[in-house]
Amino acid sequence: MFPVTSRYYGIETATIEGPDGRPVAYLRRRFVPPPDPGPPLAEHAVVEGDRLDNVTARYLGDPEQFWRVCDANNAMQPQELTDEIGRRLRIVFPRQGAI
Repeated sequence: MFPVTSRYYGIETATIEGPDGRPVAYLRRRFVPPPDPGPPLAEHAVVEGDRLDNVTARYLGDPEQFWRVCDANNAMQPQELTDEIGRRLRIVFPRQGAI
């Protein structure tokens, strides 16, 4: 259903019966994995004007992989990662088994 680079790849789908009796498909909850304790690929110090998609494109080659930086930094609100100038962001390799 989702490409292997999606944060939702491999998440189980389920169905529920809607009010009209028709089945409605949905994704089960995705739990954010614990930060990988291994060494980071890089660390990025946030500068004025940084955007997470640009940071991700620079280090991972794909701006749509911003969610990997969110997971690595235990962030639920992506925009908060670049709010503080000087904040150091962990950039990690994809987890084993994920692309």
